[in-house]
Amino acid sequence: MANFLKDFGQPLVYRVIQPFIGLLTRMGITPNAITMIGFFLNIVAATIFIWGAITLPRDLRVVGWGGATILFAGLFDMIDGRLARVSGQESKYGALFDSVIDRYSELVMFLGICYYLVYEHYPISALFAFIAMIGSIMVSYVRARAEGLGVECKGGLMQRPERVLTIGISAIFCAILRNYLAPYHYTPEGWAFPLIESISVFTFPIFIMAILTNMTAMQRMRDSKQALNGR
Repeated sequence: MANFLKDFGQPLVYRVIQPFIGLLTRMGITPNAITMIGFFLNIVAATIFIWGAITLPRDLRVVGWGGATILFAGLFDMIDGRLARVSGQESKYGALFDSVIDRYSELVMFLGICYYLVYEHYPISALFAFIAMIGSIMVSYVRARAEGLGVECKGGLMQRPERVLTIGISAIFCAILRNYLAPYHYTPEGWAFPLIESISVFTFPIFIMAILTNMTAMQRMRDSKQALNGR
């Protein structure tokens, strides 16, 4: 999936956004400004989850709007790097700034998701979301640490584009299918892991992501070890 997104999906998106990139270049918009827009959009997504849990309990349209905002924010994550290359504004600090803000964006996004799941009485699903957050951060950290040691480390399945797509698309489908699956219901014990409820469309992919992100981090560790030993 990672190679498919890189080889086919990414070039397609770049062709679609190229006119917008040209407009941003003519306007003098910096890549760092685009990075910050993506960050604020992730704050908006987290706010949607938190606000929705408090004011619109059991309304899965909240999940859909949150997921759509996450996907929209992910688009800006692609735009900033492309803009930097096209406009000749690439710099080492820009790369650092982008990486740091991306981590903040991801943490804020998971904050909103975990809050929503806890508030809606799905603590086990919230736990898996937290584990997915740990894996997501470690995938990025292992790459950064390996590259600091002079080793290229970009392998693995659950890289950032896959994580954004997994959460965003599953959230949108959760909202779309809410009236066609078992109703969203509250379990008094609060420990049930939903398997046949409407919200499962959102929580089950997060469960899978919790496993795959940490597997990706371990795979990068193994690849980095082999590269370092090969020296």
